[in-house]
Amino acid sequence: MRNHEKKYIKSRKKLMELPKSLDDQQEMIGEKLNFASQEAYKLLRTNLMFSMSDEEPCKIVGITSALRGEGKSTTAINLAYSFAEAKKHTLLIEADMRLPLIQKVLRFDHAIGLSNVLAGLSPLEETVQHHVFLDCLSVLPSGEIPPNPAELLSSAKMKQILSQTSKEYDYIIIDLPPISVVSDGLTISNLLSGMLIVVRPDYCDQHALAETIRQLEFLNVKILGFVLNCKGKQKRKSRKYGYQYRYYNQDSYQ
Repeated sequence: MRNHEKKYIKSRKKLMELPKSLDDQQEMIGEKLNFASQEAYKLLRTNLMFSMSDEEPCKIVGITSALRGEGKSTTAINLAYSFAEAKKHTLLIEADMRLPLIQKVLRFDHAIGLSNVLAGLSPLEETVQHHVFLDCLSVLPSGEIPPNPAELLSSAKMKQILSQTSKEYDYIIIDLPPISVVSDGLTISNLLSGMLIVVRPDYCDQHALAETIRQLEFLNVKILGFVLNCKGKQKRKSRKYGYQYRYYNQDSYQ
């Protein structure tokens, strides 16, 4: 295992404000979100609809960040939920097979998933979880942790999966590992309609973010925007966490 991969697995110890339990994390998804956060996701959904061409029958959106702990997986869940809420047939794919979070938060215990399909151990039809929260939302969890996630994502099988599912869904949301830490997300960048970058203020390292943008631009990946994830404890006495999401296009970041 390479040094940067070990760094990702060990992660950084800057997660002081992150929730401590799955119960806390589940308070941050779907209909349990506070009104302001739900409206922010609807605005993000609308911006994405306008930023991608109608020529693509299915839009494939990758979601990444510069570092672990910036809220990309939570963003992926809630964005997929928002599209499904608008009656868009949506598939959420958990492609962060090194440190999967989505299948834990959604309580897919002992779930087979993407890694099993890519390894040829399970058919796709048996791994996709349908009607998650809403009728229009399906989820393909990460499955068992493989020894070679980058190789699996870059395989012809992954391209085949996206080609097949793009005929069945309006939107495919893919949760990818942080770009500046591991290169897994870059291996399928040519298959995406575009990439969203989640940024957590007062946490994200400026150099790591610059490197993430540089690598995406080098591969001519369309950066759809930056989601500013403002996480912090609410002022009133509560164990819930408050969120504010803002959408920035690429020009406004520059």
